Amino acid sequence: MYNKLVRLEVMRNLGTEVNDFISSYLTPVEKIWQPTDFLPDPSSNEFKYDVEELQTYAREMDYDLFVTLIGDCITEEALPTYESWLMGIDGVNVEEGSGWAQWIRSWTAEENRHGDLLNKYLYLCGRVDMREVEITTQYLIQDGLDIGTTMDPYRNFVYTSFQETATNVSHRRVGSLAKQTGNTKLAKMCGMIAADEARHAKAYKHFVTRIFEVDPSEMMLAFEDMMRKKIVMPAHLMRESGQKAGELWSHFSDAAQRAMVYTGYDYINILSELLGDWKIEHITGLNEKAEKAQEYLMKLPGRLQKITDRIATPDLEHQFKWIKS
Repeated sequence: MYNKLVRLEVMRNLGTEVNDFISSYLTPVEKIWQPTDFLPDPSSNEFKYDVEELQTYAREMDYDLFVTLIGDCITEEALPTYESWLMGIDGVNVEEGSGWAQWIRSWTAEENRHGDLLNKYLYLCGRVDMREVEITTQYLIQDGLDIGTTMDPYRNFVYTSFQETATNVSHRRVGSLAKQTGNTKLAKMCGMIAADEARHAKAYKHFVTRIFEVDPSEMMLAFEDMMRKKIVMPAHLMRESGQKAGELWSHFSDAAQRAMVYTGYDYINILSELLGDWKIEHITGLNEKAEKAQEYLMKLPGRLQKITDRIATPDLEHQFKWIKS
C-alpha cells in the first residue's frame, strides 16, 4: 500500500507545471491536423474515385495487418474509458478544475481524433462489417479495463508511458507496412496518429522523471510493481458479438504478432527504452527495498528475452467477424 498523502503532495506540486506540460507536449486545436484533412472530400467531384482507390488498397491488405488496423481503431474508440480512469487518479481534483484535470481533458481531445479518422476510413473502405466493429467498441467501453494501477498516479504514469509508446509502435508499423504496398494515404494517416502518440509518451515519461527527482524510492517500487504484473493492453477485455469479455484479445494479439506489428520483442524494447529514459541504473538515494527493485528492473529485459525467444508465432486460428467474407 502506498502513502496517499505523499502522492497527493507530489501531484499537487507537479500540478503547478501543467501549463508547461500542455504547451510542450500538446498542439493547439487550431494548428493540429483533423481527420477531414486525410479523408476523401464528399463535396469534391473526385470523391467517388478517391473512395474507389481507398477501397482497392483496403481489399489488397494482408488479413492480419487489416485485423490489426481494425483493432487499433477499436482501441482508440474506447477513449471514454481512458478519460474516466485517468480522472480518478489520486491527485486529480475534477471539482476544483485542477491543472491535472485540464491536462487529461486536453490529452483526451487530441486522442479523440485518432478513432474518428480510423473509423471513417474503415467505414469507407467497404471491407468491414461496421456493425460488428461497433458492437466490439460498445462492449469495450462497457466492460472497462483492469490494468493493475489502482488509483496510484505513480503506477498510472508508468502504464501510460509504456502504453503510449506501444501505441506509437503499432500505428507506425501498420503505416509502414501499408506504404510498402503503395497505400500511401493510409500510411500517412497512421503516421500522423503515431506522431501524436510519440508526443504523448514523452509527456508521461517526463511526469515519471519528475517524480523520480522528488520521491525516487516510491517511484522505483511502483515501476517494479507494474513490470512484475506485466503491462496489459487497454483493449485486453476485447470481444466480438456472442463472446465473453476478453475472449477475443488473444486472437487479436496473435494477428498483430503474425503481421509483425507488435511482438514480444517490442515489449522488451519499450521496457529497455524506459529504463534508459529514466536512467534507472544510475538513480541513487534509494531505500533497501527500492534498491532491490532497481536490480530486478535492470535484469528484467534479459529474462524476458530468453522467454520470448522460446515462444513460437501462433498460426492463424480465428476468423474475425469484423471483416466481411
